[in-house]
Amino acid sequence: MEEQPDGEGTQVLPIFPLPDMWLPPMTLMPLNIFEPRYRQMIEDLLDGPGRLVLGTVVEGQDGTPIPEIYPIAGLGEIGRHEKLEDGRFVIWVAGIKRVRVAEVPSDHPYRMVEAESVSELKPEGKEEEMLIVSLRRALDEVHALLPEEQRPKANVLDSCPVGALSDFLCARLELERGRIQEIFATLDTAERARMVLGEYAQLKLLESDDTEPEDFA
Repeated sequence: MEEQPDGEGTQVLPIFPLPDMWLPPMTLMPLNIFEPRYRQMIEDLLDGPGRLVLGTVVEGQDGTPIPEIYPIAGLGEIGRHEKLEDGRFVIWVAGIKRVRVAEVPSDHPYRMVEAESVSELKPEGKEEEMLIVSLRRALDEVHALLPEEQRPKANVLDSCPVGALSDFLCARLELERGRIQEIFATLDTAERARMVLGEYAQLKLLESDDTEPEDFA
């Protein structure tokens, strides 16, 4: 296993807490910002590097005033923004890396966290090759079920590493929030790949059982 460098260490950044949303590296997420405190957050971010943490709300915490956030979250950067006439923002956030978050006091109307970079373990050799083949095959099968306009362009996945392929496949599966977070927080990318492939195989098996004809014999 090769350890991927963790980058910039620790930063104090705003956090945008959302249920059922994850921001893995190499993804682009559009967001509609309408709450006044988060409009202010975007205004403040646009004066600087535009980096924020997208944190996933812990299952069962939806709707609480200060929901708990899972400790492994996604660091992102605003790549594009549009301010609408009514004051809302539409932003596109590019995922950079996973971070471990701990909340810190905030002088702003939005929450702040200390975001610590975490290292991911990358498989090597035959293991890497086998996982890439399996992940690409699964993604091809999933994408074949989508309308043509929603399918990724040809060869877009060819240069993606195991971790990114696992994230893309996980995003296409309908799993419980806690399970997705468990997969998202797994920093050993080979293990993450095996977890996602196992979930995909199980879903395929369930679909196969559902389509089997009834036996009237």
